[in-house]
Amino acid sequence: MSSNFFEKLIKYRGDQYAEAEDKARDILHRALDGDIPTYEELSYLATLQGFGNNLAIFRTARKICELHFGRKIFLYGFVYFSTYCRNSCTFCFFRKANNDIPRYRKSLHEVVEIVAELENSGVHLVDLTMGEDSLIHEKKGSKLLLDICEIIKKEFKVSLMVSPGVLNREALSKLGNLGADWYALYQETHNRVLFSKLRKGQDYDERMEAKVNAAREGLLVEEGILLGVGETPHDIVDSSFEMKRLGAHQVRAMGFAPRAEIPLGCFAPPIIYEMKAIALLRLTHQDRIIPASCDIDGARNLEARFMAGANAVTSLIPPGFGLMGVAQTCLNIDNGLRTVDGIKPHLKSMGLEPADRKTYRRWIDSKKESLRR
Repeated sequence: MSSNFFEKLIKYRGDQYAEAEDKARDILHRALDGDIPTYEELSYLATLQGFGNNLAIFRTARKICELHFGRKIFLYGFVYFSTYCRNSCTFCFFRKANNDIPRYRKSLHEVVEIVAELENSGVHLVDLTMGEDSLIHEKKGSKLLLDICEIIKKEFKVSLMVSPGVLNREALSKLGNLGADWYALYQETHNRVLFSKLRKGQDYDERMEAKVNAAREGLLVEEGILLGVGETPHDIVDSSFEMKRLGAHQVRAMGFAPRAEIPLGCFAPPIIYEMKAIALLRLTHQDRIIPASCDIDGARNLEARFMAGANAVTSLIPPGFGLMGVAQTCLNIDNGLRTVDGIKPHLKSMGLEPADRKTYRRWIDSKKESLRR
């Protein structure tokens, strides 16, 4: 779909269902009443084309989001504290075989400084992210990760997400006991053949089991898929229902960001394609958090992602600390555009505003309480 399609979409002021097919209107009306589409219905919507149909899907997804979260947006700070990785993912700039990139490990002191900056800026959550750094994944090395998490929970009021790759049950239990709130681990796809091409040499079931164990240890789970890497619309539908079976409390769909240093020979999908995936997730995960990432194209397409049903901004990175993003390592970081102050004007232009920290904390606590029952 062209950029002209998106321009027409945001300017359209007519009946959101007027140009949609009858079957689509019926599914979407029922979804607004809380009736989750069946697998067959979601597959039908996933393959449906045309301006009127997509308009109806996006507007319905946005309405469902507002039924559960209003027009408040959650803000996530991002601390990529180690860029070392033992894996060979074909879609990742930081894969082990890429020897031409700067690697770093932030010290405990540096991480504390960064988290303090993020908390003062107004984020609701800090996402402590790393590649699967061999040093950290050794038994002794895991102490550094746990020490950082312990200090963050003791000294700061922000919620904590940990994104360290696959952890065993013992490490997940320790994270839960320290008070970490989220464990993020993306499958990228739930098509096993495609998974083997994207995450070479990794075990599909081990990765899924880590998420199941995290929930058992009282951690909320974020799961996600990558778009534009060879998946079909039916793969997206499969993933949506797999994430629902997992019980993930945050689900995401992100477009692939190609670079010359990445071996995967794919192209960045158009924003409309990502919007469609986000909207499908919202139809099936109505009361869950769905992020709009600044890590693909900065704040440029936040409006599109929120229009499709997202309700959080992720990958907010403070300038001046030498931090990198994942998909876009430097985009909009040093100029401060990937900060709370940098994205507030974009939210305001859409009639949205940041939630207060207590609202986010209540949401977290209610979901964690449901895991204990």
